[in-house]
Amino acid sequence: MKSSVSVFIVLFAANGFLLEGSSHLHSRKISKLATVWGFSWQNCGKQDPAQLKTLHISPDPILIPGQLTADASGTTSVELVSPLSVNVTLDKEVAGVWVKIPCLDEIGSCHYPDICDLLNQLIPPGQDCPEPLHTYGLPCHCPFKAGDYSLPTSDIYIPEVELPGWLTNGNYKVQGVLGSSEKELGCLKISFSLHSLM
Repeated sequence: MKSSVSVFIVLFAANGFLLEGSSHLHSRKISKLATVWGFSWQNCGKQDPAQLKTLHISPDPILIPGQLTADASGTTSVELVSPLSVNVTLDKEVAGVWVKIPCLDEIGSCHYPDICDLLNQLIPPGQDCPEPLHTYGLPCHCPFKAGDYSLPTSDIYIPEVELPGWLTNGNYKVQGVLGSSEKELGCLKISFSLHSLM
């Protein structure tokens, strides 16, 4: 089967585009130079049909804007088709306690009823997929066929991102649950520390 990027990698990459795209729709963001420290991940649905197998990102810290190197692999035993929902939970550590960040302007602990529609808005059908997906002929639109997925080691440039003013320095945990027809298809947890300068 043709090797292609894991759906989780597409959605993870799309998150960067979502942040950038939303910043142009809502003039409520503040430009910052940021560093991301201690990035780590794990699957949280052991029996889910969609699983991320490997994800390596360097350097640590990740500079934004800046260059990073990444490779990934994953698998899905079912075709992932629209509507494909994503429930995101974002927690921040405050005085040793994890506090859930609410959904503000589509960033935070949000429910996205169909990530396929969002991908079509960010990358119109017929338009080339963003790099490095385009170079390797990897898809960025639904449906994502069942099979094994991989992204070879790639250099990726992270542009300057306009972060919300409330996204302050600290430790964060993000959980994303991929689902369809109220059935969980995949679950991924990410943790990191954010340090930004005005």
